[in-house]
Amino acid sequence: MTQDFEVRPWGTWQVLDSGDGWKVKRIEVRPGHRLSYQTHEFREEHWFVVSGTATCLIDEVTVVAGPGELVAVPIGAAHRIANAHDDELVIIEVQRGSYTGEDDIVRLADDYGRSEALRP
Repeated sequence: MTQDFEVRPWGTWQVLDSGDGWKVKRIEVRPGHRLSYQTHEFREEHWFVVSGTATCLIDEVTVVAGPGELVAVPIGAAHRIANAHDDELVIIEVQRGSYTGEDDIVRLADDYGRSEALRP
């Protein structure tokens, strides 16, 4: 099992487990922060809200999800998670696809100046 962990400007992520064609992450988003608006060419994502409230943008449609709710992101869909509330947001993300590497990201917009396109 992998123990990948990263601190980002918006919070943290940690890989809990991974295998051929899948990965499970724990994502924490600090209050008032959001991830890049991005796409993935090779994977879909499923976000399960553990605590807090997730404001999700998926192909320009806003979905608000609370604890116990699931949000699905199809391969190629533009998406982002935001925490517009005062409590920390914790999400379990399940990725499935032919490639789940961190370099399968195309950033369309980013609050932290990281809008470069990354591809394997």
